[in-house]
Amino acid sequence: MTKSYEKICSTLKATSELAHKFAKLIEKDGCFINLYGEIGAGKTAFVKEVAKAIGITEKVTSPSFVILNEYHSANIPVYHFDLYRLENEGVKTIHEELSEYSEGRQITFVEWAEFSQNQIPFDHIKINVTYEDDDSRKYTFTGMGEKSDKIVEKLSQLS
Repeated sequence: MTKSYEKICSTLKATSELAHKFAKLIEKDGCFINLYGEIGAGKTAFVKEVAKAIGITEKVTSPSFVILNEYHSANIPVYHFDLYRLENEGVKTIHEELSEYSEGRQITFVEWAEFSQNQIPFDHIKINVTYEDDDSRKYTFTGMGEKSDKIVEKLSQLS
């Protein structure tokens, strides 16, 4: 059964608190996360806050031009993809690689996951970030598999 949870954050502090709660749930075993949202919605800001919460000391930046940034300064590695600059054929070339980043103990973020054409069949969490009328952000977490459902359910219980 697919689990969903929504949280509206009206300040950067509220976003940071949500990211820290989420980080605590994924820092031990890892997780694969697809991020959706318009430019400037807050996808990278959320990734930065999760990375900080798990102890990443490197500067976390958007991987828009390099496709992948890797961070290894915490107890669990973080991989941060951005599919925005890849066209359909480009996404197809890294699909197997994305699958590899879903296995094992690591945290993998994929920004602009809509460009994957929903070709990610393995267990993952979808996070949709949308602007609200008052300039706040709504984060919608959806579990796409048993492991991810449990994480989303625990997150909803923390808030």
